[in-house]
Amino acid sequence: MTAAENHLIELLPPRDRERLLARCEPFALRLGDVIYEPGMVTTHAYFPVESFISLVTVIDGSPGLEVGMVGREGMLGCNLALDVATTPFRALVQGPGLARRIGMKPFRAELARSPMLQRTVGRYVHVLMAQIAGSSACLHYHQISPRLARWLLMSQDRAHASAFHVTHEFLALMLGVRRVGVTTAAIALQRAGLIDYRRGEMIVLDRAGLVGVACGCYRAQQGNYETLLGHAPVAVP
Repeated sequence: MTAAENHLIELLPPRDRERLLARCEPFALRLGDVIYEPGMVTTHAYFPVESFISLVTVIDGSPGLEVGMVGREGMLGCNLALDVATTPFRALVQGPGLARRIGMKPFRAELARSPMLQRTVGRYVHVLMAQIAGSSACLHYHQISPRLARWLLMSQDRAHASAFHVTHEFLALMLGVRRVGVTTAAIALQRAGLIDYRRGEMIVLDRAGLVGVACGCYRAQQGNYETLLGHAPVAVP
């Protein structure tokens, strides 16, 4: 195994882990790739190692709105564990890098063979449902600055670094607000010394300060993951 590994795979007993890894292939995810569209048949499950993916809901031809994020702490393709062939989301690669990919049939075979894999994936499905539900409420009730801080923390955790590439246009799309709103909120965070932003490069300068600004949704989601699956991989402050 590599020094960095998908957390769900790490939770498996050694024999189950080795068997699952043997049936996975390393797969490089590229920034901006769309892995799935809503209603598309899910042919593979993905376990990100270095990469992370936005789950975007699309309604009536809209550009879409992010309702979830999947990185090393989780997996893409949970619907396969529920015996559902299609996905309701657009899966958009937000952070490039390595993932473990496994076909639908071998993944379901491993699920049938490993009670611990069933338990781990089942608990992650609950965590993901809670994240999506919380994101929906957050989009409606919370101001842009706390939501932006939450989004930056979630991205930093999954990028495993204090710096990552993102544009204001992309942030506006993911947060479902106008670009000017994102720019105003980002300038406020920058003036407070919490972030720096230059030419599409976002740098988190003060993680603890950013956690203080973020809405409670971030801490609630982290706590939910910790309760069910142990500590989620997070960026080093």
